[in-house]
Amino acid sequence: MSLTGIDLVLVTGMSGAGRSTAARALEDHGWFVVDNLPPGLLRPTLEALAHPGEVTRVAVVIDVRGGRLFAGLPDEIQTLRTEGVQVRVLFLEASDEVLVRRFESNRRPHPLQGAGRVLDGLQSERVMLADMRGSADLVIETSALNVHELRRKLEAAFHTDDRVALRATVMSFGFKYGIPVDADLVADMRFLPNPYWIPELREHTGLDADVNDFVTALPEAREFLDRYAELVDMVADGYLREGKRYVTVAIGCTGGKHRSVAMAENLSVRLVKSGVETLVVHRDLGRE
Repeated sequence: MSLTGIDLVLVTGMSGAGRSTAARALEDHGWFVVDNLPPGLLRPTLEALAHPGEVTRVAVVIDVRGGRLFAGLPDEIQTLRTEGVQVRVLFLEASDEVLVRRFESNRRPHPLQGAGRVLDGLQSERVMLADMRGSADLVIETSALNVHELRRKLEAAFHTDDRVALRATVMSFGFKYGIPVDADLVADMRFLPNPYWIPELREHTGLDADVNDFVTALPEAREFLDRYAELVDMVADGYLREGKRYVTVAIGCTGGKHRSVAMAENLSVRLVKSGVETLVVHRDLGRE
């Protein structure tokens, strides 16, 4: 049976990073979702669903709960792609500290911890998932996201508007809190004057008009925005040619409150005008 025309999203990643939330979000948007499927059953499952006009969008959660069977996933993906299935891999990530806290709050063991600690299970899981993370089409770092923010990111990435070729998440952040691990492109706004040192602007953020005007009034800020939007446009064709339909652009400043927020908002406007669907996330806004 031909599987051409099937759109398959494989949801994988670290235990506790939000796979269940991702599955529910996709199901709410019309995807047929299967949880904890062994890789060897991927093709039979798609064949069972491949009736013309019925199920065309399938999301499958596959992770280390499958044990040794998980090792066969890369070969199954390659086989499906050669048969015309559009396969996209969504990898959900979070820091060890956050994942340990989530497991402790739920009072559940990690599937790989055995007689050891939760952290031992997480470390084993990272080793098993290293290749999948490296080849994933979309990596979402959920350490600083709540359930609603994760759902919004998924909705932006997997909605059904085929007119949009490339989708971007523009994320502001503070370097003092670390560079986002899921960033594809990183830009540093610390070359711009810091509104923090202007007393009347210090308590405001890049979402406020006075801070935004202060930052974008600078010629170098406007030139950066123009050229960086051109850069994203330039690499878009290459990303799409390699099968990458999602890009995370991280815009950083010292604390993620003033310059990065204003510049992320303005970059988003430019990208939308050039045909890139954009979701703006301010990772560290409110932490100071």
